[in-house]
Amino acid sequence: MTRAKRGYAARKHRRNIIQLASGFRGAHSKIVRASNQQVVRAPAPSHRDRDKRKRDFRRPRIARINAAARNAGVSHTKLIRHSSKNQVLPNRKIPAQMAVPDTESSATILRISASDGGR
Repeated sequence: MTRAKRGYAARKHRRNIIQLASGFRGAHSKIVRASNQQVVRAPAPSHRDRDKRKRDFRRPRIARINAAARNAGVSHTKLIRHSSKNQVLPNRKIPAQMAVPDTESSATILRISASDGGR
């Protein structure tokens, strides 16, 4: 039986690793061992920061809703409690976007959603 070397398969594997590491700096995009380590480790921060980005977007939304709710005479916690009980506000994104350009109409809407609505 003839001797079979892993030449092409190994080369193909190394080439794929180098391609995955193409945007990395220095030896991390050129040397196979360093590239392999970086390719394995690279997805972890992006996975972690996807959740962190959602938290970072949530904080200013809550601050905007709280400011608009205070203009309406209600606190943020009472607004969310009453609106979820009355099934009025689906999420925090839309009221936060409404609160920025037009504070008076958003205060009226928030005041209505914070009230019991005749229930």
